[in-house]
Amino acid sequence: MKVCMFHLMPYRELPQDFEERYRSVWVDPPVGELLDPGALNQMYHDYLTELQYGAAMRLDGICVNEHHSNAYGLMPSPNLMASILARSTRNAAIVVMGNSLALYNPPIRVAEEMAMLDVLSGGRLVAGFPVGTSMDTNFAYGVPPALLREKYYEAHDLIMKAWTTPELFHFNGKFTQLRYVNPWPRPLQKPHPPIWIPGGGSVETWEWCARNSYNYSYLNYYGYLRGQKTLNGFWSKVTELGVEPNPFLGGFAQGVAVASTDAEAKELFEEHVQYFYRKCLHLYQGFAEAPGYRTLKTWQYGSAPQLGDKATQYWKEFGWEEFLKTGMIVGGSVDRVTTTLIEAAKSLRVGHMMIGLQFGSAPHALTMQNIKLFAEKVYPEIKGLYEDEWEDKWWIKPDPVLAQREVSPT
Repeated sequence: MKVCMFHLMPYRELPQDFEERYRSVWVDPPVGELLDPGALNQMYHDYLTELQYGAAMRLDGICVNEHHSNAYGLMPSPNLMASILARSTRNAAIVVMGNSLALYNPPIRVAEEMAMLDVLSGGRLVAGFPVGTSMDTNFAYGVPPALLREKYYEAHDLIMKAWTTPELFHFNGKFTQLRYVNPWPRPLQKPHPPIWIPGGGSVETWEWCARNSYNYSYLNYYGYLRGQKTLNGFWSKVTELGVEPNPFLGGFAQGVAVASTDAEAKELFEEHVQYFYRKCLHLYQGFAEAPGYRTLKTWQYGSAPQLGDKATQYWKEFGWEEFLKTGMIVGGSVDRVTTTLIEAAKSLRVGHMMIGLQFGSAPHALTMQNIKLFAEKVYPEIKGLYEDEWEDKWWIKPDPVLAQREVSPT
């Protein structure tokens, strides 16, 4: 199993009464009242150091992602962060989870920037192509929900053709028309970097991934127990289409808090987990899904929204034990976390796990401690799962020399 460190880069200093005073952490939180650029400067440096440390501790990869107009994840451009990480780390995959294709005009920009990252990193890029949340795509960037997937599919086709066609060509799509398509550079990995599709439970995304042999990575914050319904639906679609049920075709994101004992984990992490669920995920339900964002098939299947579900109201009352019982957080001693993560990976049948090791208001020192303990004690016990039986076809193929290039200021 491949284990990557996932980071949202949240704003750690929201006021204590944020969820009472403001209706949403996404789309319309008043930046002039709430955001201190000087404090955010320190947070960005802390977060980059944490990801660099995860790579130095030999985790398989480090993940960044794209969100807009919110205090929950402060990376409107994950490629900027990925470029820093590509130059300051070695060996670890740079997992961009990812670029919301329908928001780029023209989307050839994604092909160019991701190719730059792949070359700069020596072939360590994993290219994530999310459709994007309704908050980001429909409300913050104004893409009509009825056109979102159509724009997404066309952008995907252009990017893939740009990466795999050696000669100049023209592109005449419904949304993008380009007389000259000739991006420099092209990716180092051939025919292209591995493609991962972060998803929130849409039925169409399951079929899209299975037919194209793309990794489906389910990202939600309900935890692995509730995530089983969605992953079961994905694997059923894989079987229906006659695709090999390779566990590395699937991925899942899970928050993890590890300490010397169960009691210490509660003492260290409970307030920061509560900050994350009460403030960072405080979403006005009207922003969760613009009309037309969720397709009929997904409504019929009954998938819960990625965020904004009525069940999230219960989070405001949760304490540490409730977070553990529901699987929303895997936390406790090394033995407890190890056993639970193995159980989660097997029950979800996923060969890739994106582990969140920083929560909401968690300070830098605590996060570094969490990374160290996880990397030294938990990761060695789980990393080999599935690898004796299955080949990971969705992993990086770095150049053995370029991917380990030393960076010197001279």
